[in-house]
Amino acid sequence: MSEPRPSVRRRRLAALLVRLREDAGKTPEEAAERIGCHRSKISRIENARLGVSLGELRDLLTFYGIGDANYVEEVCNLARRGAERGWVQRLGIALPSYADYIDYEQTANYIRSYQPMLIAGLLQTADYARELFRASPVRMPPHRVDELVNVRMQRQEVLTGENVPQVCVIEGEGALRGLVGGAKVMRAQLEHLQAMGERVELQVLPLSAGAHAGVMGSFVLFGFPTPAFSDVVCVEHRTGTLYMETPEETDVYTLTFDSLRSAALSPSASLDLITRIKQEL
Repeated sequence: MSEPRPSVRRRRLAALLVRLREDAGKTPEEAAERIGCHRSKISRIENARLGVSLGELRDLLTFYGIGDANYVEEVCNLARRGAERGWVQRLGIALPSYADYIDYEQTANYIRSYQPMLIAGLLQTADYARELFRASPVRMPPHRVDELVNVRMQRQEVLTGENVPQVCVIEGEGALRGLVGGAKVMRAQLEHLQAMGERVELQVLPLSAGAHAGVMGSFVLFGFPTPAFSDVVCVEHRTGTLYMETPEETDVYTLTFDSLRSAALSPSASLDLITRIKQEL
């Protein structure tokens, strides 16, 4: 039996420890000597295959020259939660590519989403989501569709709990005009968007915008409350999700989102357009 996939938190902690060690000019052997262990333990920690005790972690951070107490505490808090399973795993539903995405979504404090053809997952109604899953080329039994719809609805609780992230969504006008599930389902979806416009920053990129920065397709950009972790860009494709975390990659998508925000209608004008489209149904 293969080992369970490390959590997003443990993988991000491992990547951070590699970066901090390399920035400090230390070798794995030196790190091992510092905390009194074998070189292989450092490798397993940095490969996210083994957790690290808080004492060892604090010692390593000191060794790497990290003196900011708040920064150290943020990293230690991540280590404390490193072994936690996300709520998707606790449901017992096999969603390997989806679980990481949800973990990012649940821990981010800033979410920017560009969706030219579909309503963003955090803003979908259950009926709209159900129609999307039914349209999948991979046929699913009704109970599986119900499971996926329930997961999508649970995701939306991030907008109503404590520590609600700042959410900015840019919807393409085409996403609002597509008759997913027919006029009745779409009318209810547009009404839901109008209501959600009070909770999230919602803009519509009109068809009249012509050529724009988002012609390559949808993406979601997650930002996190600690400076220890960089932004993460998620681009979904037919068989999974591509995650990008290097500054060179995330900076391009940040610039792209800012350009789209400038080309899109204002939030108030966007709600007016949604109202007009709903009236046309």
